[in-house]
Amino acid sequence: MRDVYIHCMAWQQIMAWQQITAPAPEGEQRAAVIGTGTWGTMLAVLLARKGLEVRLWARTGEEAQQLETQRENPCRLPGVRFPDTLHVTASLAEALDRCRLVLVAVPAQRMRQNAERIAPYLAPESIVVSATKGLERGTALRMTEVLAQVLPPERHTRLAVLSGPNLAREIAAGLPAVSVVASTDATVARRVQATLFCPQLRVYTNPDPVGVELGGALKNIIAIGAGISDGLGYGDNAKAAFITRGLAEMARLGVACGAHPLTFAGLAGLGDLIATCNSPLSRNHYVGLELAKGRSWPEIQAGMNQVAEGVETTAAARILAERYRVEMPITEQMYQVLFEGKHPRQAVEELLARPPAEEWR
Repeated sequence: MRDVYIHCMAWQQIMAWQQITAPAPEGEQRAAVIGTGTWGTMLAVLLARKGLEVRLWARTGEEAQQLETQRENPCRLPGVRFPDTLHVTASLAEALDRCRLVLVAVPAQRMRQNAERIAPYLAPESIVVSATKGLERGTALRMTEVLAQVLPPERHTRLAVLSGPNLAREIAAGLPAVSVVASTDATVARRVQATLFCPQLRVYTNPDPVGVELGGALKNIIAIGAGISDGLGYGDNAKAAFITRGLAEMARLGVACGAHPLTFAGLAGLGDLIATCNSPLSRNHYVGLELAKGRSWPEIQAGMNQVAEGVETTAAARILAERYRVEMPITEQMYQVLFEGKHPRQAVEELLARPPAEEWR
């Protein structure tokens, strides 16, 4: 994996400085990104490299001034320079002024708060895209459902979700990636696709936002388990089986919630699952590795400066499973490991000891 990282950095020198660009669609010359995390910062850089005028919104004036002065985000994406058309601001009025595209890339548990803050400043023609992979704990709502609760009804058809195997640091290094944007309105999905599409990032559309959102959220639960498997040294056979059965579990819940089953065989399902379960850049996989060492989730969380969405999503998915009466044994075991102190090895043993069953039910 070290060789892959070195290769990524080499490509950063070749591609990032070439300012990989493609003309922005007519009328889509101004965009805003809400959230200065790794993914939010990368999206802002990507759009600015295309020549769009981009405003990256920071929560505080101090953070905005620091990022604007340094022209990079040293905490999240060190070494990735901001293009000239990217500016950081703590003013929502400034960030959202005349913006046709608004990407919200904040932790799932802060989506509602941020939606309430941006709502008064959205232009009538704005498309709001969730770039967050998680479920709201307590309500078990998807991110576009949270947005729909906060934003007025006339905006609901102008909501979309962006997902897929998109590790921000690889994209920042100039490596190629593929993503998917989903909306109930095909025109909205195509507009977001056209705005984000560039030689480095190929973007597909999908008419199934339910499946795309659930795929992006639920795969983080499986990634925690994959990290546990790696940490316990269970080998490739066990990990392959775990990922495959995890995908089946994701699809079962997704179909119960109204998603199309094939969505889980696509970029937002299988594609994202493979990347997150195997990459050393995955925060959720890291949590699993640390759990396998015998550390508790509170101990792991105390040493992290970024959010592992799979933890809170595990609790929310458990609510959905009960609501729709869907069997999710992996999610249940991950919940017990994360929140009830069960040892990861015992969780694996209990999964293996389940009664024999047919693969397809």
